[in-house]
Amino acid sequence: MSLAAETETDAALASRLAVEAGQLLVELRQQLFSEGAPPWEVKDSGDIASHRFLMKAFQALRPGDAVLSEEGADNSHRIGADRVWIIDPLDGTNEYGERGRLDWAVHIALWEHTQLTAAAVSLPAHNMVFATDPAPPLPPRRSDKPRIITSRNRAPYAAVLVANELECDAVRLGSAGAKAMAVVLGEADIYIHDGGMYQWDSAAPSGVAAAAGMHVSRIDGSPLIYNSPDAWLPDFLVCRPELAEPVLDALWGDRWRAHRDNGWQ
Repeated sequence: MSLAAETETDAALASRLAVEAGQLLVELRQQLFSEGAPPWEVKDSGDIASHRFLMKAFQALRPGDAVLSEEGADNSHRIGADRVWIIDPLDGTNEYGERGRLDWAVHIALWEHTQLTAAAVSLPAHNMVFATDPAPPLPPRRSDKPRIITSRNRAPYAAVLVANELECDAVRLGSAGAKAMAVVLGEADIYIHDGGMYQWDSAAPSGVAAAAGMHVSRIDGSPLIYNSPDAWLPDFLVCRPELAEPVLDALWGDRWRAHRDNGWQ
């Protein structure tokens, strides 16, 4: 790991660390598979190695910042902190432990005061990284029929409602980061999740998707709020901006507009 100068922006740091953690994970995975390691060892080793790498980097480069990591013990001091890095060192751990699967990611986001100010999602098996600066361009619409992306093993109830109402084609992937970036790339149009997740699952994907011009919110249309005391943030919507109203109408009808107009009270 190279330690950048203090002048490195937060967005540049997020992108660089997401790439470097991803490279570490690719090399570790290849090594462990070549040694005949079982899937559980590959998954556990990847989680730990990426977490330690990122924590060491933040301690060296942003020593005054708090960190909320999936693989680390939560610290209540982050609640009052002005700057909190929200990271998932290995999103899609199950996919990482399967030979040949490409749909896993590294998430790094910075919550500053009341908003996400920097974020990066790397897809190391694809040698790709997406960041808030420079932001990905909004891709052209590829089909008149919306494509909705869901998890490999289950379709959340909200996704079923939207798919039926909008007559969507279905796409399946692992990793929240991989699914959200499929929308950013234009390979899908809607990603909706209501089956439970944590702040680190959606923080970096939401930051990148919003920077790319996508609609990003809770599934009731309300804003995503991070660095709350409870790390649980159970649902997440990313979609093309022109599909936000049809999606929310399919889920809530006029109720989401009433909540929105009342300031989500």
